[in-house]
Amino acid sequence: MHEMEESDRGIVAKRTANKEPSAELSERRPLPKGNPQYPTTHHAQKWARVHQGIERIREFVKRKPKEKLTTLLHHINEESLKAAYFALKRDSAPGVDKMTWKAYRADLDHRIEDLCERVHRGTFRATPSRRVNIPKPDGGTRPLGIAALEDKIVQTAMVKCILEPIYEHEFCGFSYGFRAGRSAHDALDALAYVIERRRVNCVVDADIRKFFDRVDQTWLMRFLRHRIGDERVLRLIMKFLKAGVMEDGSWRESDQGTPQGAVISPILANLYLHYVLDLWFKVQRKSQKFGGEAYIVRYADDFVVCFQYKEEAERFLQDLQIRLEKFGLCLHPDKTRLIRFGRFAERDRRKRGAGRPETFDFLGFTHYCRKTRKGKFGLGRKPIAKRMARFLKRIREQLIRRMHQPVHETGKWLGQVLNGWLNYYAVPTSTPYLKRCYARLRWIWLQVLRRRSQKDRTKWEQLNALTERYWPKPKVRHTWPDTRFTVMHASATQGRSRMR
Repeated sequence: MHEMEESDRGIVAKRTANKEPSAELSERRPLPKGNPQYPTTHHAQKWARVHQGIERIREFVKRKPKEKLTTLLHHINEESLKAAYFALKRDSAPGVDKMTWKAYRADLDHRIEDLCERVHRGTFRATPSRRVNIPKPDGGTRPLGIAALEDKIVQTAMVKCILEPIYEHEFCGFSYGFRAGRSAHDALDALAYVIERRRVNCVVDADIRKFFDRVDQTWLMRFLRHRIGDERVLRLIMKFLKAGVMEDGSWRESDQGTPQGAVISPILANLYLHYVLDLWFKVQRKSQKFGGEAYIVRYADDFVVCFQYKEEAERFLQDLQIRLEKFGLCLHPDKTRLIRFGRFAERDRRKRGAGRPETFDFLGFTHYCRKTRKGKFGLGRKPIAKRMARFLKRIREQLIRRMHQPVHETGKWLGQVLNGWLNYYAVPTSTPYLKRCYARLRWIWLQVLRRRSQKDRTKWEQLNALTERYWPKPKVRHTWPDTRFTVMHASATQGRSRMR
């Protein structure tokens, strides 16, 4: 009755229309011609059943906020594992097992059935992650762990079907990193709203040093036990934490930290800071330890705390260091600062003859004090200069590699790259810096074109014609942060403010 016919169109699971973040994964759209590549109706029906279990967990967490959930592993079943498999990236790098997404699809039903049986019998063994060191701009490296395919499947099912439904209701409104329905721009909007609309005179720009590598696994498991009472789920999480890493052909045990780069790592990191930092800050504020106003905005391990009084900011910074040391963490000495910032910062520094107010960096933007057209205080944001220079350097390297490719193909590719860059950085007050980057990119491309041959005579008129055709205009793409935050604040998820 419901079999696919030749003329049937694929049925695609639609996203929910409301603003509440959904744990349900959406289906990929089928091919435009012919029969769909995969029977999407079958997968949509399976996800509907999986989503029912997710909603039951959410309702229980809301109804009984202090009780543990003792029966959870049954939510990781064949349906949720298969849905998690189809949610993975098709072209992601393989782990130690060298198993790719396409190769695993051969005899998929049997593989998923065997995987589900091993998970419920307790015989599933997590595979060590393949360690890859990514170079950082400061000269260091960032270690990333590439998990095996079956580990990714199980972790995705656990995150979407168990951990997210439980902790999305628990997390505080000022936590934005790696959460469904929230983005970096939501955190930036909240910070801009606080600085412009609240009594803010000091800012603590904080960064936790090597956070993912220093998470105390003992404390993490204790935090998980506050809400999860199913020991089978806890043992499964511990297997992923203790799996270790493979680097240069040798296995190394992981006694602390979370596997950075794994599917389960972001929510575990958020959970750890939820108990270590977020709840502690809320207690400090509710206990009236702060005589003035105090606000925090956190994105993963980067967070900014705004204060009305400098003395309270200094005392908070000292207490914060003691608090983090208790849980095996510490602040980065070079990236953590206390600065005067706000509507009176310029006046105070002018009295001391100290020049312009200091700036701070957060989520790729340099925040600075500015004056509006009416002469009032306003927050300015611009792309971090080092990141813009790094972006242009990478483009130049790619253009040299593409030097002898057709000019129109290169122009189209540059337009796509520039469009993605503008999608993030094209915020109000950043227009002059967008145009500067745009002009610099045109000059770099012209230099590369003229290097193709000694007889090349590419002119600006020709380049202008190409950029007009393929490049987007360097215009602002985001609304003013206070306007957007006010709208989101009015329809905040679960009826709570995103700043509390």
